Amino acid sequence: METSKTTKKLIIAALMAAFTCIATMIIKLPTPTFGYIHLGDGLVLLCGVVLGPVAGALSAGIGSMFADIFSGYISWAPATFLIKALTAGIGGLLFRLLKTKIKSTYARSAGIIISGLIGEAIMVVGYFLYEAGLAAFASGGFTKAALLAGAASSAAGIPFNIVQGVVGIVICLVLLPVLLKISDIREWILE
Repeated sequence: METSKTTKKLIIAALMAAFTCIATMIIKLPTPTFGYIHLGDGLVLLCGVVLGPVAGALSAGIGSMFADIFSGYISWAPATFLIKALTAGIGGLLFRLLKTKIKSTYARSAGIIISGLIGEAIMVVGYFLYEAGLAAFASGGFTKAALLAGAASSAAGIPFNIVQGVVGIVICLVLLPVLLKISDIREWILE
């Protein structure tokens, strides 16, 4: 990739990280599990689709991590970085793999849905495991009883994370056609 294309991609990655952070912070619907449902997962998936698995993972992870830091969820920031990076990276990789079969707008939407469902499943499982481990650690250690109690208390967050993931897929489906109007992004996605 020539220097100007590399520079453009770096700038877009930084902008997408910032947009991911803002989308995560701007509208937050608190959940009974002390988390929140937000619009950021749509941008997380877009990062993977637009930038590819590696740059998309970094952009999504950094943007989401900063949203946690700025929102006072600092203890979640390292896990959020990893979980959102995996969500974008796997989603972006699957979208790229499916891209050879994507010839129409409808097929592209199906690719987003399939890659989004798998990426968001990683998010749901990732937060469940982290929260279960955090709860076990807070209750005195990683004994079998503490881990089971942590898993039981963490299960309450699963439905809210599923809703967040579905909303993320819908947002990605809505925003992707808009981004495809930008020639460089269209080239990156459709090349």
